[in-house]
Amino acid sequence: MDKKDFLKKMLAGLFFLIGVGMISAVVMVIGIEKGLTQPKFQMTVLFHEVGGLTIGAPVAVSGVNVGTVADIDFIENDESGRNVAVVLNIYKKYENQLKKSYRYMIKTEGILGEKFVDINIRDDFRRPDLKTPVIGEDPIDIQNLAVTFGESAEALSETSDLINSMFIEMQRIGMTTKRLLNRIEQRVIEGNLFKVF
Repeated sequence: MDKKDFLKKMLAGLFFLIGVGMISAVVMVIGIEKGLTQPKFQMTVLFHEVGGLTIGAPVAVSGVNVGTVADIDFIENDESGRNVAVVLNIYKKYENQLKKSYRYMIKTEGILGEKFVDINIRDDFRRPDLKTPVIGEDPIDIQNLAVTFGESAEALSETSDLINSMFIEMQRIGMTTKRLLNRIEQRVIEGNLFKVF
């Protein structure tokens, strides 16, 4: 092997190592930015239904991203009517914040309807134990909402039709009353209002 081939192979190996190092650095920076290296703790929230929530969905407290959904599974014994357990990976630095009284809801974000767990402050001041499952509020079911809106629209349409028919009837009564008043006026003018024969 001559010196020129050795130099080419050495440069190729060096570029390969530099490329692997750069890729590793980028992965590490992205991992740190996404919180992969931050210490986390887990908490469980129980829902009756999760409405399309997926593993890896974000968890937000008052709009601040504090973790992700780690697992979604059924539980054997219903607790307060809830049978779906959602395990949340929460960054350890927010643990004290979550010891306040909060309510846990599944909400929809964006045009595509991506689901996330939203945690908001409650008015009652009971402090939850984060080691035991917390009861969450079920998401609004869009399909049920659409059915309710449809039924409301149908009821409004029926009411509108009823009001329209009432106006038509009032117009008819008004015209009949006008004719009757015209006849009475004509008889008054002729002087035979009370004349029967």
